[in-house]
Amino acid sequence: MKSNLFKRGFLSLILTQFFGAANDNILKMVLTFMVIDGAWAGRLGAGGQGIVGLCFTVPFILLSGYAGQFADRNSKRYVSVLVKMVELPIALLALVGFWTGNLWITLGALVALTCQSAFFGPAKYGMIPELVEERDLSRANGSINMMTNIAVIVGTMAGGKIADLYSPQAASGGTTADPVLWMPGVAMFLVAVAGLGSVMLLTKLEPGDRDLKYNPNPLAIYIVAIREMKKTNLFLVMMAWGYFYLLAGLALLIIPEYTMVLGISRTEASYLLGAMAIAIGIGSAAAGLISGHRIEPRLIPVGAFGLSLFFLLMGVVTPSFINVMIFISGAGFFAGFYIVPLQALLQKLSPDSERGRFLGTANAVSFGFLSVASVMYWIIRPAFTGPTPGTTDQPQRIFIICSVLMILGTGFFLFHMRRIGVRLEHKDEASMAEEASDG
Repeated sequence: MKSNLFKRGFLSLILTQFFGAANDNILKMVLTFMVIDGAWAGRLGAGGQGIVGLCFTVPFILLSGYAGQFADRNSKRYVSVLVKMVELPIALLALVGFWTGNLWITLGALVALTCQSAFFGPAKYGMIPELVEERDLSRANGSINMMTNIAVIVGTMAGGKIADLYSPQAASGGTTADPVLWMPGVAMFLVAVAGLGSVMLLTKLEPGDRDLKYNPNPLAIYIVAIREMKKTNLFLVMMAWGYFYLLAGLALLIIPEYTMVLGISRTEASYLLGAMAIAIGIGSAAAGLISGHRIEPRLIPVGAFGLSLFFLLMGVVTPSFINVMIFISGAGFFAGFYIVPLQALLQKLSPDSERGRFLGTANAVSFGFLSVASVMYWIIRPAFTGPTPGTTDQPQRIFIICSVLMILGTGFFLFHMRRIGVRLEHKDEASMAEEASDG
C-alpha cells in the first residue's frame, strides 16, 4: 500500500508500544488497587496511589534528557531492542515482590519499569518521522495513540482482574478466595516476551549523530533544549501538551476510588478506565482522520471544551456506574482531539538532528506535570474524606477542580497559540504548492 502506516516498520512500532503500555498499566493498576483497598491498604496513607504515581513519573523526569541523547546518538531500532530486553528481568523482579508480599520490592520494580519506558519514549516518537512520510504524521500519531489506548484498556482491565485474584475481596457471604500470588509477575513476564518479539520485526534505521557528546547533567540538557525551543513555537506547544497530563493524572488517580464511591469491584472499576481508554483511542483516530494530510491546531479548543464539560459533569452529578461510564468516555473522546495535534506539532517543528532531545525534554515536562498531579492528589485527597467515621468519601468532587483548571489553562494557551495556527497553515499551503510544482 502507498501509505507507510501499513508497512512493517510502523506496524512493528505499534505492536511494541502496545505491549509496553499494557505491561506498564498491569503493574501500576495492581499496585494502585493494593494500596487503596487491597493487600497493602493504608500502608501509604489516604491518597496513597499518589505515591505510586510518583514512582511512575519521577524516573521520566530524571532520565528523559539522557534518553533523548541516547536516541539521537544511536539507531532508534537499537535503542528499542535494548529496552525491551531489559523489561524481562524487571518483570521477574515484580514477580518476586508480589510473591513475597513485599510492597517496597514491587515499587522498586515499578521504578525500574518506568526507567525502561523513559528510554523508549524519545526513540519511539522520534522514529515516527523516519518510518512515515511527513504528510502522514497526524495519521501516524492518531494510530499510535489509538493502539496505545487499546493497550491501556487491556492492561487496565487485566490489572483489575489480576488485582482481584492476587488479593481477593470478601464475597457477599463473607468468604474470601485463596490469593493467586504468582499471577501479576507471570502476566508481566509473558507480555514482556511478546514485546521483545514484536520489536525484532522493526526495520533497520540509520544511527543518529555518532559525534554527539553526552551531557551528564540532566537539568542542563533540559535547560539547553528549552532555550532552543523558546526561540520557536515549540516551547508553548510542549507546555500545552504537558498541561494535559496534569489533568489526566488527577483523573487516573480518582477513578480507581470508585470501588468505594460506587461499591464496585476492582474489575468493574477497571472497566471505567477501559472505557476512557477506548474513547481516547477513538478520539485520537478521529482527530487523525479529520486532520488528513495536515496538522489541525483548531481541534485543540474543541478537545478542551469537551474535557471541561465532562469533567464538570463527573464532579457535580450524583454518580452511578452508567453515568460515570458515559461521562468518562466523553472526556476520553475529546482528549484525543486535544493531544493529537500537539503531538504532531512537536514532531514537525523539532529539527531532525535534535528531535530525540527535544522530544525527551517534552517527555520530561509531561511527566513533571504528572508528578505535580500525584503530589496535588496526595495533598488534597484528605479534604474529600468524610468528616466523621461512616460518612461517604467524595473523591469524585476533585473532577470539578480538573474542569476549572482545564478552562483556565486552555484559555491561556489558546490566547498565545493563535499565531501558531496561522504560521502553520501558511507553511502547509507553501508545502502543498511545492509538491504540486514538483508533480
